[in-house]
Amino acid sequence: MYRYSPDDAQRLASEQPKGAQIAPATDTRGAFGRDRARVLHSAALRRLADKTQVVRPQDGDTPRTRLTHSLEVAQIARGIGEGLGLDPDLCELAGLSHDIGHPPYGHNGERALDAVSGCGFEGNAQTLRILTRLEPKVLIDDHSFGLNLTRAALDAACKYPRTRTNPDGSVNKKYSAYDEDAELLAWIRRGHDDARPPIEAQVMDFADDIAYSVHDVEDGIISGRISLRVLWDLVELAALAEKGAAAFGGTIESLLDAANELRSMRSIGAASEFNYTLASWAQLKQLTSELVGRYVGAVVEATRTAHPDQELGRMHGDLIIPADIEAEVRLLKTIAVLYVMDLPNHIARQDRQRERIYRVYDYLVAGAPGTLDTIFQQWWIAAETDRERERVIVDQIASMTESRLERAAKKAAGLSGFLG
Repeated sequence: MYRYSPDDAQRLASEQPKGAQIAPATDTRGAFGRDRARVLHSAALRRLADKTQVVRPQDGDTPRTRLTHSLEVAQIARGIGEGLGLDPDLCELAGLSHDIGHPPYGHNGERALDAVSGCGFEGNAQTLRILTRLEPKVLIDDHSFGLNLTRAALDAACKYPRTRTNPDGSVNKKYSAYDEDAELLAWIRRGHDDARPPIEAQVMDFADDIAYSVHDVEDGIISGRISLRVLWDLVELAALAEKGAAAFGGTIESLLDAANELRSMRSIGAASEFNYTLASWAQLKQLTSELVGRYVGAVVEATRTAHPDQELGRMHGDLIIPADIEAEVRLLKTIAVLYVMDLPNHIARQDRQRERIYRVYDYLVAGAPGTLDTIFQQWWIAAETDRERERVIVDQIASMTESRLERAAKKAAGLSGFLG
């Protein structure tokens, strides 16, 4: 069983029972099950259907978007959680919400918003703002508590449980809370005596890596951008391992050892000859299933071995990832990312994406609050400082789908041309 306390189930705001419920006793869900449902039904999660994972949602007949990726991460995280005796709803919630703060165009949009705004932007910190403030669910005395999730649920969503600025003034590149949300993070982290994320967030983080490496390689093979024959091309493989070690950590030697292990798998060999026949499609699906099972099983076994007879949950225990398994995931992630991201047309597309974000930012700033959606107009008017108003502009852009942002960019461009 897992270890959770009454403090873990505490919410920022007390809630009254549902007024329209006919038979309250029939709702047998626990607090974490309700949290999971709130994220699953949120508008912020649905918007991920029109936000880029690696390639655009419009590319291909079976695209993977930030939404489908999040569903896959959630399923893998739940499987790991169940294997470790963690609360499965908490693990699934962490997977569902892990990318909910991403702006249009994924990491490229994240970098653009961080560059253009003085208040800064980080997708993980935006996730916390959405869950605790921006997503409309619980409003008390005109104060929004967002989805009003439990302490343990919010903690599970914090992959980097720190603010942007450290007490010594140094700045973190990755963080799960803006500086202005430091008190909120302190409430979430109450009871922690170190800076480690909870084990549910660790599960989510590795589930994200599994989904990224396995499923995005599958997408790359289907689109023709990736061929697993690279594992047998020792010259190209060496160059790939060098890039992977620089981008994602580990050593070149460990990645080459991982390639050797992958080459020994029959399903890898079959997928390297993918040719769009029914048999090839089935073999590719078999590969993704085998790899996910391989990595989930390895991490569950290693973590159980490291914590014999120990109950795991939130502040109790750490996820153990065997070094050889971590190297395999890093190598696949390298293949998934570099064979798409390094393409000249992809780089040119990213330049255009960032330009759209800059254009929309200038348009919203010039016309605020009138250029903002009604809900953001309210926050803009209530803001007391220029920095707070700028944060509202960033919130508005981050909330947009890619289709919506592109319409706004065209409108801004047309207005600019009209004004001369």
